[in-house]
Amino acid sequence: MKTKVDVLLGLQWGDEGKGKIVDVLAPTYDVVARFQGGPNAGHTLEFDGIKHVLHQIPSGIFREKTKNIIGNGVVLDPIVFKTEIEKLEKYNLNVKANLFISKKATLIVPTHRLLDQAYETAKGVDKIGSTLKGIGPSYQDKIGRQGLRVGDVLAPNFKEKFKKLIDIHFEILKTHNVSYDWAALENQFMDAVNFLRQFELIDSEYFINNELKSGSTILAEGAQGSLLDIDFGSYPFVTSSNTVTAGACTGLGVAPSHIGEVYGIFKAYSTRVGSGPFPTELLDEEGDLMRKQGNEFGSTTGRPRRCGWIDLPSLKYSIMINGVTQLLMMKADVLNIFKTIKICTKYKLSDGSITETVPYELVNEKIEPIYTEVKGWNTSLENITNDHMPVELADYIRLLETALNVPITLLSTGPDRKQTIHRKKR
Repeated sequence: MKTKVDVLLGLQWGDEGKGKIVDVLAPTYDVVARFQGGPNAGHTLEFDGIKHVLHQIPSGIFREKTKNIIGNGVVLDPIVFKTEIEKLEKYNLNVKANLFISKKATLIVPTHRLLDQAYETAKGVDKIGSTLKGIGPSYQDKIGRQGLRVGDVLAPNFKEKFKKLIDIHFEILKTHNVSYDWAALENQFMDAVNFLRQFELIDSEYFINNELKSGSTILAEGAQGSLLDIDFGSYPFVTSSNTVTAGACTGLGVAPSHIGEVYGIFKAYSTRVGSGPFPTELLDEEGDLMRKQGNEFGSTTGRPRRCGWIDLPSLKYSIMINGVTQLLMMKADVLNIFKTIKICTKYKLSDGSITETVPYELVNEKIEPIYTEVKGWNTSLENITNDHMPVELADYIRLLETALNVPITLLSTGPDRKQTIHRKKR
């Protein structure tokens, strides 16, 4: 195999702008493949005055020559899938010709969403901040070896398999106070399953490896962010899948030796949706300004995002575990309004010690960020180029590249695909 699978993923707590970047890079790839997560993802694309949010469908779907794969590591909700496809109809895309779904992807059934609601309510004040899309319960069933997979919809006894699983869920739900209209939910689900059967369901591991053998260029699209990884994130305030580079191998069925470039996406500042630790969070007027300027509201839930300054210890951590080869900096324009920009370079822990590493007890440890202050560019970035950008922005980029020891090869200065500056890899 001469070609490699390049991986694109978020380095923070999600919402870094992955959808836009996949859309920008898609013309240079023959295949775009989602490798984990599900409808909890919200990848926003803007072009030609149109704004579109994708949840389960890979972000290369708007490029007519790009094949899009929903990999085996994804948990797929047929109801959300049907809605997504229907919303794409107005764009006259040849979706059925360019979208392929792994038979080994796990199905989200309606009772998964009910369980998600029940479990989150039961946690009381210790809520994870779940999107309530059924992600966690569906991954639980996958690991518990009782889940349904996309390939099961082709089985003649699918309804029996479905009933066996939901009966298990109903027993659990008896102990929780969750109201629902099961007849309506079941009819909606079965209608969506019939819709799903119209698409090409594939043995994705063979499909993607055959694409590699034929010389196709492949981009693996991650969801959420590295600091939400089930193993390496701020546990238990994490998602239920492996969001790091290694997840692309298990979520698509490609060997580690086939991984090529690893694109790490990060915002010029930090955001987080839901509960969990956030060392550089701003709970003041600056945080409110950042949220308003960046339109920081969840694309899946609509919840306001928590905002704060950039966090280098956590970025270094994400770069290390992912093997990042190129950095892509998003939403630099959001910092236009700040005369002074802060950069967290180290943490001060509760015992007074100073560290540049992410501590194990990230949740319970009282962390005080240690900042370096730099002068902001305090001007619009509209129509800037590599050769003509504010000195302060160029200095900010160089400072980050030096500290992180990875080149920043792309700079985003707005939501549209055209508001993108490509920089040479040093």
